[in-house]
Amino acid sequence: MLRVENISHTFKSGGEMTPVLHNINFEVQQGEMVALLGSSGSGKSTMLNLMAGLMKPTEGHIFIADQDIVKMGENKLAEFRRKNIGFIFQAYELISSLTVRENVELPLVFQSVSPSVRKQKSLALLEGVGILDKAELFPSQLSGGQQQRVSIARSLITEPSVIFADEPTGNLDTKTEEEIINILLNLNKKMKTTFIVVTHELEVAEQMQRIFTLRDGFMITEKHGVAEVGPEEGGQQ
Repeated sequence: MLRVENISHTFKSGGEMTPVLHNINFEVQQGEMVALLGSSGSGKSTMLNLMAGLMKPTEGHIFIADQDIVKMGENKLAEFRRKNIGFIFQAYELISSLTVRENVELPLVFQSVSPSVRKQKSLALLEGVGILDKAELFPSQLSGGQQQRVSIARSLITEPSVIFADEPTGNLDTKTEEEIINILLNLNKKMKTTFIVVTHELEVAEQMQRIFTLRDGFMITEKHGVAEVGPEEGGQQ
């Protein structure tokens, strides 16, 4: 589903060159849930921006659903992102003037999907993340954990090829963090959606199927987490 080939990246500021990523290679299969783990300055945020098509790498190629996004022009890339990439943000990034349901529906508005279909899909996803009863409330009326559930539902509404979750539990307390991770794990099992979770927390990363660890711009290790193999197990939402 996603393949990173020989990715290196250097930031240029005036005459100064700052290398931040060095020959990164890895693959993520359809339906996998993996973590990209690293501390501040490790290069994980740059890697996320490159995989999401928000930046072009200095060297290398990134394939999503067998398409090389590095070679795409801006218009084609923007259209590809709308259809194939979902985002879950640390700060939720909800629009305060829209209801919960309207926030979830928003990506489909840009795809000219009919209001009735948008509503049907958004309500089904809100039920899936456990906040159907909050559909007509506004983000300011929700807790942080509830807002993140809205963000998760919104990321799934276009049925993307891959979802990037950028520090999805960074603003949450320990109990709510566990609830959100369980929701992601359950959705991954149920919908077979590919998730890449970017985090600095080892405790979060270890719950994924595999962990790719970055340090100082180098991929230093790949290992299995606890969510791999075996029959599906239930988790609380």
